[in-house]
Amino acid sequence: MANLKLMVWNMEWMNDLFAGNGLFRPDNEKTQHNSAATIKQRRDALSTVIKELNPDILVVVEGPNITAEWQLFLDTDLPGTWQGHIQASPGMTQCIGVALRKDSGKFATDAIETFDSLQIEAFKEWSMDLEDDGITEVYKFERSPLYIQVKTSDSKIFRLLGLHLKSKLVSSAMEWSRWWESADANRRKIFAQASRIRQEFLDAYLSDPATANIPLVVCGDINDGPGMDTSERKIMGSGIERLMGSVWFPQLTLGNALFDSLKPADQRKLRFDKIATTSFADPIFNGTYHNEWIDHLLYSRNTAAKWILNAAAVKDLSQGPIHKAPYKHSSDHYPIIADIVL
Repeated sequence: MANLKLMVWNMEWMNDLFAGNGLFRPDNEKTQHNSAATIKQRRDALSTVIKELNPDILVVVEGPNITAEWQLFLDTDLPGTWQGHIQASPGMTQCIGVALRKDSGKFATDAIETFDSLQIEAFKEWSMDLEDDGITEVYKFERSPLYIQVKTSDSKIFRLLGLHLKSKLVSSAMEWSRWWESADANRRKIFAQASRIRQEFLDAYLSDPATANIPLVVCGDINDGPGMDTSERKIMGSGIERLMGSVWFPQLTLGNALFDSLKPADQRKLRFDKIATTSFADPIFNGTYHNEWIDHLLYSRNTAAKWILNAAAVKDLSQGPIHKAPYKHSSDHYPIIADIVL
């Protein structure tokens, strides 16, 4: 039986650590997107969290944009022997990647088979009438999805789809009605991307005899939580709920490992504070913070027994909360962990 520990983490502008030539930037240099932290502080904080959680499989969101840089971090800052891969995403400095710890003895020699999502029709630019209003619009994935197959040492296989959908953030100061227009547009893009993945990839994957029985993990930063906010009510759609599937086709739906981890009372009352995956300051009201669940770990229901167990959003580690030393310069997202049992 294969038993693997999976870690999924938005590592927040990890590309800041690299000089663009496959090397790290100088240790004492300030990072581009966080002037309070040096390159060395960020490297140390990221590696400290990973070493403490000790995953067999690590999925990075907002990773570097070339595999060589990701492999440099794995080889230099983490113990053990790792095999890394970054999905190329032209023009982007935030990419999705994966790493397997090969010295664990848990993986086959040919552990990773990669599928270039740039060559997969479902992930190419497309047109759709999202709101059924007769207006066809063009959409694309800003960050190309990661798609791989993993083989364990006992020849069990599963596939993994790593995602980073459009951000909801409106970072520019603008007139109030313009701000809402931008917020609405971002929600439409998220819902369009989720719809594309569900309609053109997931439904096909879970129906095609060639893949229908291969377990699938769908994970990453969806930039959306359950339910509909003000903007989503206008389009009557939630990105994460669209990804998980339709109640009319229950055999094609995906489970949500973090939701599974909640106590029954929290599930019934839809209380999600215990599985929030990020915290950020309100852009308008000083001193107000929001704790949101936007990073997800979904799984197919095509196995005889439940195969994704013990999921958690990690906010506290052995030396204290993740937002304080020695972890404070790691990321603005909490890592998700879970056990894969096949």
